[in-house]
Amino acid sequence: MGAGMMDCKNALTEAGGDFQGAIDILRKKGIAKAAKREDRETTEGVVIAHTNGDQTVGVIVALQCETDFVARNDGFIAITQKIADVALQNQPANLEGLLDLPYEGSLSIRDKVGEQNGVIGEKIELGSYELVKGASVLPYNHSNNKRSVLVALSKAGFDDAGRNVAMQIAAMNPVSVSKDDVDPAIVEKEIEIGKDLARNEGKPEEMLEKIAMGRLNKFFQENTLLSQKFVKDGNQTVQQYLHSLDKGLTVTEFKHVSL
Repeated sequence: MGAGMMDCKNALTEAGGDFQGAIDILRKKGIAKAAKREDRETTEGVVIAHTNGDQTVGVIVALQCETDFVARNDGFIAITQKIADVALQNQPANLEGLLDLPYEGSLSIRDKVGEQNGVIGEKIELGSYELVKGASVLPYNHSNNKRSVLVALSKAGFDDAGRNVAMQIAAMNPVSVSKDDVDPAIVEKEIEIGKDLARNEGKPEEMLEKIAMGRLNKFFQENTLLSQKFVKDGNQTVQQYLHSLDKGLTVTEFKHVSL
């Protein structure tokens, strides 16, 4: 489990020498300590993206903690990698489903995370889980384990392009693949911001809608993936870059998790 020697000795004494009982006590204490730390922030941690052998499925998991010291620990990174492996093998629909999966033997991922609260002495939580499926799913993991991306392409055989686009997402943080799938709430907010800016600039009331729509189009160009300028060649957009490789090539989905 990785618990301290004195903690293990005390738990074994409390359990009357029953080894399995001592393990259960240590796990419960870890969960109890976790409850006391609920108000703490977990701004550090490890993010990992994995794909399966034929690159048709990918997952991202983020195991979060309070300090960078813990996040850089090899054991903490190994636990995150194991959780990602379990996620990829089982492909649960959501974070709750992932937490309920077995980590090792009868120990669930939820139990393992709770156990680490007691072992490490910090609030530990599984903060994010994303699942992406497609004809070709490519991952990008930043070197500091703080940022990961999965991008799904419409066709297989373009691994380099997929990695380039994944790095584009990590660098430019688009809100969606294209303007057609931007959250309506974001669109409404940008229109209102555009109107307020124009109003503050003294523009006539009857012009506010037109000015706001012009600013919305600029927002789409800068913040939707396919319309963004390609970071490796600013003379073309991401979509133009993909079409230069294959006219039918595009991005069908992406996920981006960062700490």
